[in-house]
Amino acid sequence: MTRSHHEHPAFEELVEDFEFLDDWEDRYRHVIDQGREMDALDESLRVPATKVDGCASQVWLHAEMRDGALHFDGASDAMIVSGLIAVLRKLYNGLKPSEVMAVDARAQMARLGLNDHLSAQRSNGLTAMIERVRETAAASV
Repeated sequence: MTRSHHEHPAFEELVEDFEFLDDWEDRYRHVIDQGREMDALDESLRVPATKVDGCASQVWLHAEMRDGALHFDGASDAMIVSGLIAVLRKLYNGLKPSEVMAVDARAQMARLGLNDHLSAQRSNGLTAMIERVRETAAASV
């Protein structure tokens, strides 16, 4: 398989992990584990400006461009959503704005087999988080 120029090694590693997990329960648990391993978002960043609307749970995303690359952190009061944030961080962190815009996040998430099993609300929340990341990148293209 050929690697495209903006593929993220950390995300590719995750895709490989997921290939070993046959059933949805295991994948779900693995996503939650990703969230648990993530550093906690500083309380000072849990403010209305970083809150993401459109999610059933509370979600905060702090995205910024540093040295020409995207860095984002996040938190949620729902374990599965924290996990999705961790997964998106693996997909996006460290990319240049143009690379962020080139990522087809839905297609990448589909490689993890996550699209089919998320409830409509979770799916909308995921879309809202992806939009927030893209807005941050678009603002600095």
